[in-house]
Amino acid sequence: MKIVLAYSGGLDTSVLLKWLQTTYRAKVIAFCADIGQEEELGGLDEKARTTGAAEVVIEDLRTEFARDYVFPMLRAAAVYESGYLLGTSIARPLIARRLVEIAQRYGADAIAHGATGKGNDQVRFELTAMALQPDIRIIAPWREERFRQQFRGRMDMIEYCRKHKIPVEASAEKPYSMDRNLLHISYEGGILEDPWAEPPDDMFKLTSAPESAPDRAEYVEIEFRRGDAVAVNGRRMSPAQILQHLNRVAGRHGVGRVDIVENRFVGMKSRGVYETPGGTVLHRAREAVEQITMDREVLHLRNSLVPRYAEMVYYGFWFSPEREMLQAAMDAAASAVTGTARVKLFKGNCIVVGRRSPQSLYNPGVASFEQAGGYDQSDATGFIRLQSLRLRMRAAIREAAEQS
Repeated sequence: MKIVLAYSGGLDTSVLLKWLQTTYRAKVIAFCADIGQEEELGGLDEKARTTGAAEVVIEDLRTEFARDYVFPMLRAAAVYESGYLLGTSIARPLIARRLVEIAQRYGADAIAHGATGKGNDQVRFELTAMALQPDIRIIAPWREERFRQQFRGRMDMIEYCRKHKIPVEASAEKPYSMDRNLLHISYEGGILEDPWAEPPDDMFKLTSAPESAPDRAEYVEIEFRRGDAVAVNGRRMSPAQILQHLNRVAGRHGVGRVDIVENRFVGMKSRGVYETPGGTVLHRAREAVEQITMDREVLHLRNSLVPRYAEMVYYGFWFSPEREMLQAAMDAAASAVTGTARVKLFKGNCIVVGRRSPQSLYNPGVASFEQAGGYDQSDATGFIRLQSLRLRMRAAIREAAEQS
C-alpha cells in the first residue's frame, strides 16, 4: 500500500508518519508544501527519511499561495467573526490540491492528514480532495478508535516521539500547537485552551510585544491596483515579497496579534491566538483606498457578503461553485480599488493616516463646509421630507389611534 501524507514535521505528522507505516504496512510519501514556514523546513527531508518515509516531496508554493489564494481573499475583505484573517484556513485548499496531485503522480492508494476529528482542518482537506477527485481514499487517523486509544493527548505523542527518537519542537514545557505560513502563525491547544490564561510572551515568533516595540512610529505607503497591493514605499514587489516584507516591518512594531474564541465548523468554540502582521496592514490599507474609490452601494453590498465569503473559506469550501461565483463579484467590486494608503505603525497599532487615488470619488469641494462646490444645500429639504414620508405617516396613524 502507498499513502501520501500531508507532512509538516510537527508533532502530529511526525507520529503519523511512523504510525501509518506500522499500522497500514504502507510505504509513506511525505509531502510538505513550503508556504512560508521559514526555519521550520530546515532538515525536514532528512527528518522524514529518518522517520521512515519512502519518498519526500517538498515544494515551494509561496508564490502560488500568495498570488492565487491570499490575495484573492484579501480582495474580498474576508474576516471571520471577531478579527480572524483566515491565515490557516486559506492555506488548506492549496495543500490539499497538491496532495491529490502528488497521489495521482505516484499512483498512491490513499492520502492522509493529521487533522483531528474535532477541528476544521479535516473538513478543509477532505472537501478539497473530494471536489478534485471524488473517489479518493482518505485516511484520518484521529477518527480511528485504535489511534485515539494509543494517543489520548499530546503528552502521549511527545512520549512516542521520544521513544522513536523523532525530534519535535513541542514539549511538556510548550504544550501548544503552531501552524505557520506567509500570512500568519496560529497557536492553539494545550495551555491556550484556558480562555482566561494570557499567552506566554516567548510564544510569539513574528511580532514584538507592543510594550517593547520601538518608541518611534514608522510610516508605510502601500500602492494598490484593482484591489491588489503592488508596491510598498514605492518599491514594486510580488504578492509573496509584499507579505514577507510587511511581516518584518509590522512585526517589529507588534502589529497583528489577535486572541479570540471562535466558532468551529463542527460546532464547538475554540480559542485561537494569531500573528498576522503583514495581512493586518494590507487589510487596513486596502480599506482606506476603498473608502475613496468604491461606490457607496457597491461597498455596502460587498460588505454584506463578506461574512458569507469568510465562512466559505473558514469552512473549507474554496473549491465550490458558490465561492467561485462570489469571488467574481468581489473582484468586480475591487476593480475600482486603485490608489495608495499611508499607515502609521506604533506599539501594536496600524493607523491609517492618508489615502489618495487617481480614481477617487472623494471631492473636497462637494464635501467641504466652507464652499458650495456645486451642491445646493436647499435640495436636502425635499430629500429629507421624502425619506421621512413613511415615518410621518406612521406617526399620524399612531396619533389618531391615541385620540380615538
